[in-house]
Amino acid sequence: MKARDYTCRYGCSVEATLDVIGGRWKGVILFHLLDGTKRFNELQRLVKGCTQRMLTLQLRELERDGVVNRTVYLQVPPKVEYSLTEFGQSLEPILLLMREWGDRYIDLLTQEQVSSVNTSSCDRDRSLTITNQ
Repeated sequence: MKARDYTCRYGCSVEATLDVIGGRWKGVILFHLLDGTKRFNELQRLVKGCTQRMLTLQLRELERDGVVNRTVYLQVPPKVEYSLTEFGQSLEPILLLMREWGDRYIDLLTQEQVSSVNTSSCDRDRSLTITNQ
């Protein structure tokens, strides 16, 4: 029997990618950093719904994974900026495709909701017609 090689912790490349950019907030953070360097409070305003603690944790993980740079300026008050590393910038095509797919998905959901509203109003009109006869 051949011995297995356990040097890589990932089963496949997609798993490795999702480990770095997966989750609810990482992709959103990375997408906003495509526009350039951001301070923490600016990111917090852009990433609506993400708590300060979660944003901090996600940024630390992205920094640990070599995707985000964290620059601290020793001044009063302290200033911290986040930007994409060169390796992080290589995620741009993936993030833009995710945005494009998300736009199409939102359009699909919107069309289904409109269709559902139109169908239910037609059903309601039909039931009124049947009742009135």
